[in-house]
Amino acid sequence: MKTLNLITLILIIVGGLNWGLVGIANFDLVAAIFGAGSGLSRLVYALVGLSALYQIGPLLKAFQLDEPRAEAARR
Repeated sequence: MKTLNLITLILIIVGGLNWGLVGIANFDLVAAIFGAGSGLSRLVYALVGLSALYQIGPLLKAFQLDEPRAEAARR
C-alpha cells in the first residue's frame, strides 16, 4: 500500500499544481503536454480524481487515530 499511497500523492500534487497554474496564469499544463481533450489528458485527469478519492480513506483513518489522543489531552 505504501507504493500506492506514494503514487496517489504524487498525482494529487500534480493535479494541485496544474489547478494552481490554471488559476494564476490560465495555463493548463496537462493539456499543453498531452493536448486539450486528448485521451491521455483525460486519463491524467481521471487518475488525479481517483487518487483524490483514494486518499480520503487514509485521511479519515488519520482523524480517527488522533481522536483518542485528543480526548486524553483534554483530560
